Amino acid sequence: MGALEPARPANAAGKDGKAEKPKRVPVFGPATEPNSLFGEILDWMLAPLLLLWPISIAATHHVANQIADRPYDRVLTENVSTIARLTRLEGDRVIVDLPVYADALLHGGGDDSDDRIMFQVRGARGELLAGDENLPAPSGENEPVFEAVRFREERLDGEPLRVAYQVHALDAGQRWIIIQVAETRHKREALASQIISGVLLPQFAILPMAVVLVWLGLSRGLAPLNRLRAKMAERRPGDLSPINIRRIPEELQPMIRSFNELMARLEENLQAQQRFIADAAHQMRTPLTGLRMQADLAVAERDPEQLRRSVEQISQAAARAGHLINQLLTLARAESSHDKIHRFEPVDMEALGRDVALDWAMRARAKRVDLGFEGWPHSLLVHGVPLLLRELLNNLLDNAVKYTPDGGHVTLRTRSDDGDERVIVEVEDSGIGVPPEDRERVFERFYRVLGTNADGSGLGLPICREIADLHQAEIMLGPGLDGTGTRVVLDLPRLGSPFSSAASGTSAVDS
Repeated sequence: MGALEPARPANAAGKDGKAEKPKRVPVFGPATEPNSLFGEILDWMLAPLLLLWPISIAATHHVANQIADRPYDRVLTENVSTIARLTRLEGDRVIVDLPVYADALLHGGGDDSDDRIMFQVRGARGELLAGDENLPAPSGENEPVFEAVRFREERLDGEPLRVAYQVHALDAGQRWIIIQVAETRHKREALASQIISGVLLPQFAILPMAVVLVWLGLSRGLAPLNRLRAKMAERRPGDLSPINIRRIPEELQPMIRSFNELMARLEENLQAQQRFIADAAHQMRTPLTGLRMQADLAVAERDPEQLRRSVEQISQAAARAGHLINQLLTLARAESSHDKIHRFEPVDMEALGRDVALDWAMRARAKRVDLGFEGWPHSLLVHGVPLLLRELLNNLLDNAVKYTPDGGHVTLRTRSDDGDERVIVEVEDSGIGVPPEDRERVFERFYRVLGTNADGSGLGLPICREIADLHQAEIMLGPGLDGTGTRVVLDLPRLGSPFSSAASGTSAVDS
């Protein structure tokens, strides 16, 4: 399909003769299920909460165990220090002078039967001096650290133990012993469980309340969107007036401003289309009226010679009407956003200019106009629509040949600017020229310079301006290089230049 091929109707018949259903084309990418902004925000708020909850439970368990160990570790430390004070050296013997009540307390003889307490005193060589033989000795003690009470975890008969131990020097470090006091963890685990329960149980009540509050907060926060949607739904189809942003939340104001700008551009386009339709209807009325009058005269004519002249006039009027219709279609296609977006490709303006000049050579010769082409030694690539650029050059040469008298000359020239970032296309003729006061007005639709006898619709240069705007190019009128005639200059961004990137990325959407 070419760049300007009209779109196939939605109900056109397919290969099997059946009507094809129109396909839904996604605007912002592949078709997906509609997403809920409410659900999206709710997921992003609740998902971290649900992920942090297990982490909070693990952290609470760790902290609770540390808190539960502190008071009982102080008791074990005091027991180790007490045993160290009650240990003395008599000659070569180590005496542990532990009172009976204290020994009974350490071995679980007290009133508190939740946990079992054990102690042990070993010599430097590992020999048992006092206490429980089954209590494991410390491992990995290469260099003893004197007098410091340290803790470790052990297991005895499948039961976890908390062990406090100390390397105690007896005679200035020459002889030393290892004192250990161990306790089962029942009371510690009970205290840790109480702490965890006291912290986590309220969370079970707070978490559902947090979900409900988040739900209510989101519903309240998204209420302005619902009100905005209701206001837009109440609008009439033809209402393109801007939305008042004074009562719109600050976060939505940029979107509403963009929407208002879109509505303003749409209003301008609709007004331009209405003016275009009115102007086109007015312009078409004249040739069609002439055709009808000529046809009526031909019907009533009896003279063969007059009849032939009437038919010739009908043919000329039909040709002018056909030319007008073709230019109207070209202008409509140049304004088509679909073609603007989807049909851009690299175009060599040097090769295109040469082809167009060859196409017009015979028509220029028929009018006795010298048509020349001055090319560039290298390719001049631009980013554009080939068919529209060809139509632009055809319109420029059509005007130049049409308004150049017999024996005149027309030159089509392509070149690059000094910075090698722009492509320049010039059409220069030796015709009647355009007055300075009319050089901008000739780009208005259906406007024609007074005093010209050549047939025209007033759409050639407006079409050129529309195509130039599409390609982010500039088109200007001025006198010829010798001060006579007309010179039209088309300034296009060259492919690969920053201007070309901007043109290919934004022109299709903004125009």
